[in-house]
Amino acid sequence: MTDKHYIKKLFEDLEGTLDLEEPQKGHRERFMAKLETLPQKKPLPKSKLVWRKSLSIAAALLVLLTLTYNLSNTNTTVEQQVSRISPEIANTQYYFSGLVEEQIKLLQNEHSPITDKIISDTMIQLRTLEKDYQKMEQDLLNGGNSKLILSAMIGNFQIRIDLLNEVLLQIEEVKTIKENKNENSIT
Repeated sequence: MTDKHYIKKLFEDLEGTLDLEEPQKGHRERFMAKLETLPQKKPLPKSKLVWRKSLSIAAALLVLLTLTYNLSNTNTTVEQQVSRISPEIANTQYYFSGLVEEQIKLLQNEHSPITDKIISDTMIQLRTLEKDYQKMEQDLLNGGNSKLILSAMIGNFQIRIDLLNEVLLQIEEVKTIKENKNENSIT
């Protein structure tokens, strides 16, 4: 399902459930009155401001040192850096990469004038998914939410495998239809 169709279906499913009513008259005034009744925060004392500034400077230096280290550590590949962060993802990546490569070989063996367009479109989608995966690797290296990113990385491989399986099934259906057409035209 394409993004366009997914979004359209989402809005169709939500139709009639969204609150589209205008707020009652005087809503803004009541809201502002509630805001005024909330307790006001007191300004921080000078000693806390000094600590806050010191911590901000220390955090900025830490970020700067981390970036310097990462930029100077260009001898290792992205995959090696990712495997240092999460050895499990390296094993998972190896496993899924093997499955994807096997299915790509099967797909390339199906080249024919009838299937070339399907295969070409699939390869474009796979390249897009690979670029997305590389972005996730960079996000992981840049200190993003590792559990969320690792989950998304695995999901990316699963999407690739599902895509390849679906395309291989479509090609089989096309071949079966063509064979049936040929058999019917012969008899």
